[in-house]
Amino acid sequence: MKDRQNIHGSWANRWIFIMAATGSAVGLGNIWKFPYIAGENGGGAFVLVYLLFILGVGVPIMMAEVLVGRRGRQSPINSMREVAIESDHSPKWALVGWMGALAGFLIFSFYSVVAGWVLAYVAAMANGDFLDVGSEQAGKVFSDLLADPQTLLIWHSVFVVLVMVVLLGGVNKGLERATKLMMPALFVLLLVLLGYSMTSGSFGEGLDFLFHFDPSELSWDAVLVALGHSFFTLSLGMGSIMAYGSYMPKNASIGGTVLTIAALDTAIALIAGMAIFPIVFANSLDPGAGPGLMFITLPVAFGQMPGGQVFGFLFFVLVALAAWTSAISLMEPGVAWMVEKFGLKRGPVCILLGLVVWLLGIAALSSFNFGSDISLFGMNIFDFLDFITANVFLPLGGLFVACFAGWALKQKVTREELAMANPGYYLAWSVAIRYIAPVAVAAIFILNLIEKLG
Repeated sequence: MKDRQNIHGSWANRWIFIMAATGSAVGLGNIWKFPYIAGENGGGAFVLVYLLFILGVGVPIMMAEVLVGRRGRQSPINSMREVAIESDHSPKWALVGWMGALAGFLIFSFYSVVAGWVLAYVAAMANGDFLDVGSEQAGKVFSDLLADPQTLLIWHSVFVVLVMVVLLGGVNKGLERATKLMMPALFVLLLVLLGYSMTSGSFGEGLDFLFHFDPSELSWDAVLVALGHSFFTLSLGMGSIMAYGSYMPKNASIGGTVLTIAALDTAIALIAGMAIFPIVFANSLDPGAGPGLMFITLPVAFGQMPGGQVFGFLFFVLVALAAWTSAISLMEPGVAWMVEKFGLKRGPVCILLGLVVWLLGIAALSSFNFGSDISLFGMNIFDFLDFITANVFLPLGGLFVACFAGWALKQKVTREELAMANPGYYLAWSVAIRYIAPVAVAAIFILNLIEKLG
């Protein structure tokens, strides 16, 4: 097959793709969710099960998304169509690309609201608003923020503009340049916070919470949590990785690259836990505070520790960077498709999509104040967008990608793109993508719906 050329450009090298895809995968959930669910569900035993699911489910599907993207060299929508046609299948497989692009667009609309909270806390930490405050006062600060639509609108708008400015620059001047700046900054901030945490006096207690090996705490529910997080943590099912894969150099190893991304994503989540929980324990606070850990518990901890204002500020800058790198990848599939479909420049496309997602974000943020009485299937707008994307679009997208790569694509195509010298590796991927991953993702889909709707 004649190698297709991507009109959007390509990554300068394999490591830029690794950093960009890791930035896509590392988001708000890595900073607080993974460390917490690991500590609550058996520590090291949970981490071990999670890593097995990463290898058996997350990595094979991620490899499938990358190979389809690189083979098609277009947006996920057009790549799915072209690669399906090449394998003598219906161009209607493009609907999977549509589902992913729409999921990313909808996720961005409410993700930008949460990222706006983070930006508000960057400013609050810089201003010293949490010095010597208690949990009740910190809780009031957060509830007051949610009840203030004007402030939420400002920070939501700032975040949308930050993302669109990067996207406007295209692959090389936008995505690649931002990746080169933001990902090293994220790693440095994470290590600085880890060093600060080691001086808290409770570093051993934090490590014990995160890594204690207790299989007795590893319930069936915990296994399902590990399975679900192994899928969602790698930004699968939303077209982001497929879009980034379309910019990947032809000679780069897909298998080795994806394993590196999965390893970095997991390492960042674990280091975040090692940085966060010693600070929580040093202040005798609740490590099981869920989302409140970030916006109530940690601000209290930073406000009571020596140098806490500075390191609290750095922490929320770190979280903002993680949100920024993830959000860029959410919008790229839609931007790429509109450029291809209508022959437009990226500038007008970014402005148009940015305006639409900004308006949808206003609807999402209204859920906490003036629009709190609006209900969709018993949920407010924010919760509905979260539910429909996380529980329907993403697992279905991942399931269809696995079935497409495992059953619809010609082996000639997958062998050429994966280019695995060891036939045993290809056999392992083939078994995982055909049988293990579809069953696991179908289980996520069905069990999540039962839990949410039951």
